[in-house]
Amino acid sequence: MIAIGTVMFTTREHIIALEARGKGLLGVTLRYPYEIRKEAEYFDEIPDEKVPKDMLELASHIVETKTAHFEPEKFHDHYENALIELLKKKRAGKKVTRVAGREAPKVINLMDALRRSAKTEKKVAVRPKRGRKRIAGQTEMLLSIPGRKSRQAASSKKAARPSARKRTG
Repeated sequence: MIAIGTVMFTTREHIIALEARGKGLLGVTLRYPYEIRKEAEYFDEIPDEKVPKDMLELASHIVETKTAHFEPEKFHDHYENALIELLKKKRAGKKVTRVAGREAPKVINLMDALRRSAKTEKKVAVRPKRGRKRIAGQTEMLLSIPGRKSRQAASSKKAARPSARKRTG
């Protein structure tokens, strides 16, 4: 048997199911009907794509070599640890200063990282697809960015246009 009730989390009421477990209770938050959506609303628009065989083999190989037992002690709640340290400083009467933000993470090409990972674990013959010519040092191309020449051409076109206003003076 389980008990159904409500509980307040972060300024909002949630439904909770309580179940007896050993010497305690296990609480599981449930969803309201309006929060539950049909998967078709989200996934039907995603087109079916054919994954090349070599990419599928590479992904399978990486998953096989990286599979291990879950070790929860490897994970730490950095936010809670920082909060505890902050509270300890305040209790001791020390001055609390704002910590500078972290450095922006390096953006890497995921496929290159996967290939390097696979090569270190076990040599796998992988043929990279022929694509656009890459620029030295380029790690990822998100949007086409006009080069310096096209910017100069655009600015010279603007400069060549006569101004609608006349300056006095």
